[in-house]
Amino acid sequence: MATYAVGDLQGCLKPLQCLLQRVAFDPQRDHLWLVGDLINRGPESLETLRYLYRIRQSVTCVLGNHDLHLLAVSRNIERLKRGDTLQEILDAPDREDLLDWLRRQKLLHYDEKRAIALVHAGIPPQWTIAKALKRAAEVEQALRDDALFPMFLDGMYGNEPARWDKDLKGVARLRVITNYFTRMRFCKADGTLDLKSKEGAGSAPVGYAPWFAHKQRKTRGQKIIFGHWAALEGRCNEPGLFALDTGCVWGGAMTLLNVDSGERHRCTCEESP
Repeated sequence: MATYAVGDLQGCLKPLQCLLQRVAFDPQRDHLWLVGDLINRGPESLETLRYLYRIRQSVTCVLGNHDLHLLAVSRNIERLKRGDTLQEILDAPDREDLLDWLRRQKLLHYDEKRAIALVHAGIPPQWTIAKALKRAAEVEQALRDDALFPMFLDGMYGNEPARWDKDLKGVARLRVITNYFTRMRFCKADGTLDLKSKEGAGSAPVGYAPWFAHKQRKTRGQKIIFGHWAALEGRCNEPGLFALDTGCVWGGAMTLLNVDSGERHRCTCEESP
């Protein structure tokens, strides 16, 4: 039995299948961790979601910003953007099964046995793993609650508040938690977010740094697998951190990590069968 983690799929099914074939992945025996952004921008968003749904008993998934965007569009809370490849999901006869499965996924997964966290964007420097799990659970509850779900999606978009405050309530509280887990790249040591800069780690605005680079980060030394930041190209010079988004949908490669051995495999769209 092996456990693998894969970077942002974004609707690129063939490279995923290429990687899984390479390691002889067997869903009856092995397990697959997904860092989120399962769909959008790539050519096979519907087929990707259907494939993951079929092997869902062998999958552990956290949500990314594109996954949440799909949920908002499906409820007519947000419009499709130029470049989105989500219409085929919205028109699919099995859309409700797929979307219901998606909304029940986590924002943060923690494997206690391995002491490894799985998240889409990252964990803000001021939170421990225990605090982060509690905050993630608040959003997960809102996603799964039929009464709270539309309210959460309606208020999810926006860059404010830019920093966590324990006294925040309602949608503002859920929004900043969501932004940390699904959109964060740069922040200050106190968790103040900059959500406009999207380049590499060396392009931080004045006073900001990559979320993982702060010396007083409370998860320093903790193993964390994350995606979201294609500009890192899989490079993160922090012990225990594994950056898996290597920009497959942008012409780069998809990366698969053996969670226990640390072995990495890569496959591009051109290499896919």
